Amino acid sequence: MDGHTKKISNFLDGQWRQEGKEVFLYEVDDFDQKVENFDKVIIGSSIRYGLHHKSIIDFINNHKESLEKSKTAFFSVNLVARKPEKNQADTNPYVIKFFKSITWKPDLVDVFAGKLDYKKYPYFDRIIIQLIMWMTKGPTDKNAKIEYTDWDRVKAFGQKVVSL
Repeated sequence: MDGHTKKISNFLDGQWRQEGKEVFLYEVDDFDQKVENFDKVIIGSSIRYGLHHKSIIDFINNHKESLEKSKTAFFSVNLVARKPEKNQADTNPYVIKFFKSITWKPDLVDVFAGKLDYKKYPYFDRIIIQLIMWMTKGPTDKNAKIEYTDWDRVKAFGQKVVSL
């Protein structure tokens, strides 16, 4: 999990634990359980170079049959979602592209705007992200550090997951 996807996951973990739910949080590469051992499975992924992580796609494809028998949710974290017209699962280009590339359909899908922190990116990544931000009329100042996440929306997603 990237830093901000992990932060969102930890937020949801805390929310569910406060509601008395038993929660297990895994990095996808460290998951060594059977999907069917869980009442619900929530998968979160950020975007890197325009794509969701290959390890997430591999996990979904390898566990598709079990995921289809479970209550499932998916959330994507990306900076494009900072724009109101692209912050829904059916309007976010990365989420649309993601679900066209796989056959799994979770019960619940959402997308959250991420965090822009140029100083944490390696030089090449920063230049690419600045170029993308320039093209999409976003901030390009190399010192920019902006969290776009709507935490009320994340909380509402958490409540919807409980209701699955």
